[in-house]
Amino acid sequence: MRTVLMVAEKPSLAQSIAKILSKGSCNSRKGLNGACSVHEYMGSFRGQAVRFKMTSVCGKYNNWDKVDPAELFSKAPTEKKEANPKLNMVKFLQVEGKGCDMVVLWLDCDKEGENICFEVLDAVQPMMNKPYGKEQTVFRAKFSSITDTDICNAMNRLGEPNRNEALSTPTLGFCVERHDKIQSFKPEAYWVIQAKVFKGKESPVTLDWDRVRVFDREVGQMFVNIAKTSREARVESVSKKEKAKQRPQALNTVEMLRVASSALGMGPQHTMQIAERLYTQGYISYPRTETTHYPENFDLKGTLRQQANNPFWADSTTISFSIGSENFSCSGKTLISAGFTEVMPWQGITDEESLPSCEKGDCFTVDEVKLLEKQTNPPDYLTESELITLMEKHGIGTDASIPVHINNICQRNYVTVESGHAELVLPTIRSAVEKQLNLIAQGKANFHQVLQHTLDIFKRKFHYFVDSIAGMDELMEVSFSPIAATGKPLSRCGKCHRFMKYIQAKPSRLHCSHCDETYSLPQNGAIKLYKELRCIGCNECTHPTCQHSLNALGIGQCVECESGVLVFDPTSGPKWKMACNKCNVVVHFFEQAHKVAVAADSCESCEASLVAVDFNKARSPLPGDETQHTGCVFCDPIFQDLVELKHATMRHPMHRGGQARRQGGRGRGRGRRGGGGRGNPKKPKDKMAALAAYFV
Repeated sequence: MRTVLMVAEKPSLAQSIAKILSKGSCNSRKGLNGACSVHEYMGSFRGQAVRFKMTSVCGKYNNWDKVDPAELFSKAPTEKKEANPKLNMVKFLQVEGKGCDMVVLWLDCDKEGENICFEVLDAVQPMMNKPYGKEQTVFRAKFSSITDTDICNAMNRLGEPNRNEALSTPTLGFCVERHDKIQSFKPEAYWVIQAKVFKGKESPVTLDWDRVRVFDREVGQMFVNIAKTSREARVESVSKKEKAKQRPQALNTVEMLRVASSALGMGPQHTMQIAERLYTQGYISYPRTETTHYPENFDLKGTLRQQANNPFWADSTTISFSIGSENFSCSGKTLISAGFTEVMPWQGITDEESLPSCEKGDCFTVDEVKLLEKQTNPPDYLTESELITLMEKHGIGTDASIPVHINNICQRNYVTVESGHAELVLPTIRSAVEKQLNLIAQGKANFHQVLQHTLDIFKRKFHYFVDSIAGMDELMEVSFSPIAATGKPLSRCGKCHRFMKYIQAKPSRLHCSHCDETYSLPQNGAIKLYKELRCIGCNECTHPTCQHSLNALGIGQCVECESGVLVFDPTSGPKWKMACNKCNVVVHFFEQAHKVAVAADSCESCEASLVAVDFNKARSPLPGDETQHTGCVFCDPIFQDLVELKHATMRHPMHRGGQARRQGGRGRGRGRRGGGGRGNPKKPKDKMAALAAYFV
C-alpha cells in the first residue's frame, strides 16, 4: 500500500485537517522531536487506497552568524540553518518522509508559506520512493479556512507549489515625518462665529457659519455685529436626500488591522496573534490575505438571501439659515431603516445627528451669536490605524509583514504607542523593491537581476552611512546628551557590580556605563523604594547562584570580629582587596596584578578559599617567567609578603612564626565552602539544596 505524507505549517492545523479528512478516525502519535505529532489514517487518493500521514513543521529555518555586515552584500553565500536545532525538524521530516510515495503540502496560502513548501521538499524528497515514470508526487493544497467544506474542496483540487512566489524601515520614516511636522508647526489664531437657534421648547441647534473662519479679529467682530441685528433665523432651504450606508465587506488583512486598531484599540501584532488563534480553531478564514473575494465554494446566494434587506438607510438633511445678512447651516440624519446597524449599533446614527423638523420660511429664535477665538493645530501623532493606511498606500510591506514592521519600531523604542538618510526610510525605495518582488512572482522579472540591482543600491548606501557615522554623532551631540552622563545611580549591575543609572526620560530604563548595557523598565510608572526596604549587601547575601554573593566571593573568617567574613571585591583592581562584611578590617593584596579571582577549591590547612592570581609579568614574585599562581592568602608562603592588613589590631594566626597553623578551627566564617569552626553548618553540596536553604 502506498503512503501519502501531508505537511501543515502548525501542529494545531495538522490536527484539525487530519480530523476533517479522516472524519475523526485518525490515530495520533508523537514525532521523534516531541514537538510535532503524526496523525495516521486509511483513505483513498487519486483512485487508490493509501495510508495518510499528516504532520507539521514547527518553527522556521534561516539564521546567520555575526559577521561584518558589509560582507553580506557580496561575499556571503546564503545558508539555511535550523532556527532551533533542538527540534531536529529536518531529521524529523526525513524520518517521516522515508518510504513515502507522495507528499501534499498544506502550508499557509501566502508568500511565506509558499517558500516553506520548498524548504519542506528539500528535506523530504531525497527520502521518498522513486516515482513511476513521470507521475506527479508533489501536491499543493490551497485553502482559506479550517472548515469541512473548504478543506475537502482543497483536497479535491490539489495543484503544485509555485517557486516564483516571493517572500514579502520605512515604517519609522512615516512616524518621524509626522513628528517633524508637529515640532516645526507654528499655531495661528483665527475666529469663527457660533450661532445657536431654537424653535418652541426644542433644544437649541448649533449652526455652522458659511464663511467658516477669518484670520482678523476685527473682521470677525464686524460680522458678529451684522448677525446680531436680527433676533430671528429664517430657514432659506431644506434639502433632504435618501442615503444608504453599505453593509461591511469581508475584511482583508490590512482592513482587519485597521479596524481592530481604531475600533478595539488592539495593536497589529496582538491582532494577528488573536486572528491566528481564531483561524486555527476554525472561526475565521486565513487571516493573511490581500483579497476581499469570497472563496469559490462559498454559498453566496444563500447568504445574499439572508442579507437582502439589510443595508442601513437614512435621510440626510441640510438646513440653510439666514441671520441678518449672514448665512449659516446645519446638517443631520434621520433614521429610516436600521439594517445591519441593529447588530452593529456602533455604526448607527446617534441622537446628536437628528434635526428638528422644519420647512422653508420657518423662523427660529436666535439664542446667541458669539465670536470664538481658536488656533490652528498641528497634526496629531499617527495612530496605528493611520500608519497601517500609509504603509498600504505606499506599498510598504505585505499584509503579513505590516504588524511585524510596526512591532519592531515599538520594541526598539523608536516610537511609543500612546491613548539615517532620508531616502532609506522614505517609502520610495521599499515600495520599488516590493513592486520588483511582485514582478518576479508574476514571472515578468529575473530574480538574479533584481537581487543584484537591489543589493548594489543598499551596499552603496551602507558604505555611505558607515563613512558618515562621525558626522551623525556630531549632529546627535548637539541635541542629545550621552546616556552615561544622564540619570542617577539606583542599583548595582548584575554583571560588573557597579552602580547602574536610572534614566527617567521616556522610555525609562537602567544603564550600566561599564558594561554598556541598557535594561528596559515598565513604562508609565514611578520607581520608588518599597516600604523603605533595601536588599542586604552582596557581601552578606548567601544566594547560591549569584556570582557576587558571599557564597561566591567569601574567602575566610575575619581576623578581628567573631562573626565576620572577609569578602573579595572583584571591582577593586588593580588595587585588589578583601574586606570584612561586619567590621572595618580591609586586606589589600596583589597590587597591580592583572586578574584576581576566588577559586573553587579550599585550603587543606585553614579551609579558606584559594585565590587564583594572574600577576603582571614585570612584577611577578614567581620564579622564572611564570605569572599565574593559585594558593591560600593566609597559608601560602608566596602570598604572605603580598598581603597588607589595615585597621586590624592583630595578625592572622596563620602568619605567626610563618608555619603556625590556625588554632581552634576558626574555619572560614558563614556561608563558605567547608563550613568549619564555631559550629557553623557546612554549605550544602548541591545547588538545589543551597537554593532550598537560602529560601527557607
